Amino acid sequence: MTFLRIAQAQINSVVGDFSANCRKIAAWIEKAKSAQADVVLFPELALSGYPPEDLLLKHGFVEDNHRFLEYIVGCCRGLTALVGFAHGQDGKVYNAAALISDAQLKAVYHKIELPNYGVFDEKRYFQQGSGCLIFDMEGVRFSVTICEDIWIQDSVTCLCASNNDADVVLNISSSPYFVSKLALRRKIVATFAASTNCTVFYNNLVGGQDELVFDGGSMVVNARGELVASAKRFEEDLLLTDIETGEKATPRREWNLSVPVITLQSSYTDRNYSPSGIAAELGRIEEVYQALLLGTRDYVRKNGFKRVVIGLSGGIDSALTAALAVDALGKEQVVAVTMPSQYTSDETFSDAELVARNLDLELIKLPVHDILQAYLSTLKEPLSKGEPGVEGENLQARIRGNLLMALSNRFGWLVLTTGNKSETAVGYCTLYGDMAGGFAVIKDVPKTLVYELAEYANRKAGKEIIPASVIARAPSAELRPDQKDEDSLPPYPVLDPILQAYVEEDKAPNEIIGFDPQLVWDIVRMVDRNEYKRRQAPPGVKITPKAFGKDRRLPITNKYLTCTDGDSGT
Repeated sequence: MTFLRIAQAQINSVVGDFSANCRKIAAWIEKAKSAQADVVLFPELALSGYPPEDLLLKHGFVEDNHRFLEYIVGCCRGLTALVGFAHGQDGKVYNAAALISDAQLKAVYHKIELPNYGVFDEKRYFQQGSGCLIFDMEGVRFSVTICEDIWIQDSVTCLCASNNDADVVLNISSSPYFVSKLALRRKIVATFAASTNCTVFYNNLVGGQDELVFDGGSMVVNARGELVASAKRFEEDLLLTDIETGEKATPRREWNLSVPVITLQSSYTDRNYSPSGIAAELGRIEEVYQALLLGTRDYVRKNGFKRVVIGLSGGIDSALTAALAVDALGKEQVVAVTMPSQYTSDETFSDAELVARNLDLELIKLPVHDILQAYLSTLKEPLSKGEPGVEGENLQARIRGNLLMALSNRFGWLVLTTGNKSETAVGYCTLYGDMAGGFAVIKDVPKTLVYELAEYANRKAGKEIIPASVIARAPSAELRPDQKDEDSLPPYPVLDPILQAYVEEDKAPNEIIGFDPQLVWDIVRMVDRNEYKRRQAPPGVKITPKAFGKDRRLPITNKYLTCTDGDSGT
């Protein structure tokens, strides 16, 4: 019995860094050779990084794809590789896969199904492909596809694999993460495998790119829809799977071939069979935590920052952000700043110090009381008589933002903001204040999930790094005496389901049932009214099916719902 060995190189590319990506692809080709692989797969657009967005419109970007691909072709002696790149042809650009064998570019496949929803804008940049790519090796017939090609039922690629009597479908992908996305992918891959009667090798990208996190989780699913092998999540990996060679039990339907078949050779004989494994599964909270770690680590490192700085308030959001930053980057790369005002309670101030001590962080103390008084004194005449109102509250947040940005400017530290999705949704945040910074770690994390992640962080650490008092305390911005979040908002266990229904599920207010209708309308108006704030927020890790930003694009000037009679629900 003889076998072909398929290697799936689940790598972390950097958008636009052709030189580094090229070196990485070459290094993983060598790893595949060392593992005696016959075929090695790389992710969708691995050479350019994904998604390259408007870089594809820049003069020379596509040409650089071609130039660096030539080097990779020369590295592929003794095996076959499938490498994702941007292909320019006849004035058009295609999302493409290069089939390389024995240092020769044998063929190029152009992606047929171009996603244009959610975070995807592929029709803005790419032309649709029109042909299939089939190759044979040692009696095994392979059909080449790219990502979305296998997500569409009864697609051209589905018919191509079936009509050309394929045994194996190779799919190179860059599928971004959200909670429970892996289960969806497995269902899609299993459905395609069953419909084509093929084993599907699904190879996914891993790494963080701006808001997106690619979680890897590459897999092999047989024609019965069964998971045969899988790669690790949230880290680079080389998945090796052996498949039996030789003629099929039933004769090939040569009369049914619709495209030419490329014949390639295996470089190995007399190879022992080595069964592949299935990677350990992650729980829901663990996978979210890992996504936040990877997204934060890659954003910091890929953008050239050495250290980050966090405003540590004593609340759960900043405590979780600090814990994540330490886990992602190491304690030496994280600086904490506590900035108490006259409204900061002794308890929250001591908790901020305790979090810093638990995480062994450098802690800078910068009281803001005197600065606030100087602001109020300067504004005394134009603000006229009376006690400070919301402007006084926001001044405190903006002073803190200014102090953090001053440290950032002086030392080159990246400011990590600490606002969660619930606050961002309803505008319970201050422009140029707590929103000031370079990266928003928990921007897409609802407040109720923040608590779950905090508990998980403690379990993971095996000790209490986020104090129980922080987790138990009622949330408060502490910008006025005895302030609580619930003075302005419903309890988060009530707020978050309403936000999920409206923001993530696109339900109309009158479709959101189980809550006071007037409350639903009040929340919806808050969400719509604060679109302008979210446009000015820093990027943050996407972990839900619909995050603010590229996922959800609404006009700021918009009276669709504000002109509707919320009381009547019409």
